[in-house]
Amino acid sequence: MARILAIDYGKVRTGIAVTDELQIIASGLTTVATKELVSFLKTYISKEKVELFIVGEPKQMNNLPSESEVLIAPFLKKLSQTFPNIPVTRVDERFTSKMAFQTMIDSGIKKQKRKNKSLVDEISATLILQSYLYSK
Repeated sequence: MARILAIDYGKVRTGIAVTDELQIIASGLTTVATKELVSFLKTYISKEKVELFIVGEPKQMNNLPSESEVLIAPFLKKLSQTFPNIPVTRVDERFTSKMAFQTMIDSGIKKQKRKNKSLVDEISATLILQSYLYSK
């Protein structure tokens, strides 16, 4: 079986999470600079088999796309062009950043480390992936 890779796309940084090969456990992988994202994915996919991309879908409370969807649309096009054999599924990502921050507090991560936005992005990607796994 291949992995599922989740992406919490951001203007500056992008959080990435993956499943194990049995697609049971979601784990944070890393956070990369968004401008280096496609290059990172090419390298990762050359080493690991990925069968599905999960990309967070930011929505407003009224269920309409949020403003950041404008930034994600060109990335989705490039992702499909670069990896035409790997399908993309969108998952609602409302509240994932807040949940990620709360997760850090609940796990006892010190205040200084909670300021690390890269960690928040990676945890957010993990929450998006976990949400997808629960829905399966």
